[in-house]
Amino acid sequence: MWEQIEDDVHDDFKAYLANRYLKKEIKDIVFGYGPLEDLLRLPTISEIMVVDSDHIYVENSGVLEDSGRRFISDEVTLAIIERIVSRVGRRIDKSQPLVDARLADGSRVNAVIPPIAVSGPCITIRKFPARKLLIDDLVGFGALTRTAAEFLRAAVLSKKNILISGGTGTGKTTLLNCLSDFIPDKERIVTVEDTAELQLKKQHVVSMESKQANIEGAGEYAIRDLVRNALRMRPDRIVVGECRGAEALDMLQAMNTGHDGSLTTIHANSADDVVLRLEVLVQMAAELPIDSIHRQVASAIDLIVQLHRMRNGRRAVTQISEVVGIDRMTQRVKTRDLYLIENEEDPNAELTATGHLPTFMDDLIERKLLDLESFYQ
Repeated sequence: MWEQIEDDVHDDFKAYLANRYLKKEIKDIVFGYGPLEDLLRLPTISEIMVVDSDHIYVENSGVLEDSGRRFISDEVTLAIIERIVSRVGRRIDKSQPLVDARLADGSRVNAVIPPIAVSGPCITIRKFPARKLLIDDLVGFGALTRTAAEFLRAAVLSKKNILISGGTGTGKTTLLNCLSDFIPDKERIVTVEDTAELQLKKQHVVSMESKQANIEGAGEYAIRDLVRNALRMRPDRIVVGECRGAEALDMLQAMNTGHDGSLTTIHANSADDVVLRLEVLVQMAAELPIDSIHRQVASAIDLIVQLHRMRNGRRAVTQISEVVGIDRMTQRVKTRDLYLIENEEDPNAELTATGHLPTFMDDLIERKLLDLESFYQ
């Protein structure tokens, strides 16, 4: 557009525009986030990836593209990173060259600087939507069907322990937020996160965030410390943003000791992979026999909800499985698919019921949370 009218624009007006642009750039660098400011404002952009000071990519409407923006130097990039992390009480330097943080709106930030980042400071920002998404929004986006959404609502209300699984950027935290909306207002919820992202609009919520060690190496509070502390806080529900370390054992033990209705997420590619992933994480905490871990998983987790990013960029629930116990032949955790997308390569495929009923279906019917027609519809 500018190329078409540039020759017709008066030189004085060009100078005015250049001066105005320069003032804005300086203001953004001094008081804001530099060239990221405009990208953060655009509602269609969901992720911002600073590869280095000269290359900033974005995910725009599900498509990865070059933003055309850049930082003027590595020093400015580093200054912006330090501004972001200092506002949430964290630090980044050569002794601690990577950090997770968040922006004021809750957007997730990961920053890495040299010597870890070879090509210079880099930033990854996963933006929070301007408005908290509801389960109806996910249904509208095609992330899951209305039938599956109603089943998950009933499962949360009946205090089933639910583990949400998926790869990076598949929408695990978004779905966790939506499922948490179904928790009754009267219940006391304790949330534990590495970086606070959950947006629980409830009356009785206690939120805890992990803390890094200070420069002397003291004062660290890891996720595992907070999960253990949550057990002493008389929670009706424990919601852990993500299990990715030894805290998995504490979460399983919490689920197995009367803290029903707990919710968490994990990185895995299928319901079966979840069990393998939990084996590894639990063994980070304690040298337990594999069969003992399997029994803990089988008795703790009721449902696994698998998310996947489709080829067209759509984030979708591709599998809802029930953990039904230990297989007598293999002595491993046995799962049964309740809803499934058969062909994940088909970008328009929908989640459909497999024909299997959950073992707790009678309880859902008795409590009038769901009926057979609604389960299959």
